[in-house]
Amino acid sequence: MIEVTDKAASELKILLEQEGKPELALRIFVAGVACSGVQYGLAFDDEVKEEDVTVESNGIKLVMAKDIERSFSEGSIDFVEDENGKGFMIRNPTAGGCGSCGGGCH
Repeated sequence: MIEVTDKAASELKILLEQEGKPELALRIFVAGVACSGVQYGLAFDDEVKEEDVTVESNGIKLVMAKDIERSFSEGSIDFVEDENGKGFMIRNPTAGGCGSCGGGCH
């Protein structure tokens, strides 16, 4: 199951309050494929499609396509702050990829 960390859940709840729409779900979607594997995106969504899977983690409703749910079973969503800025980070240890373009995996 996808885990939303305490820090990410807190930040997401603040954003939902600011939007005035606490019923919105957080949609996880494939944003592209890069050298390090599949890249995921996040967006608030008020529409759940018939082919979607809905789960809840740490008080946050998550929505995603079934194929994402199958490949994202061990992932997590975190909120990080460092010298480069702050934002949500999606971690999926089962996404594959080797981290470098053109050289192959070593």
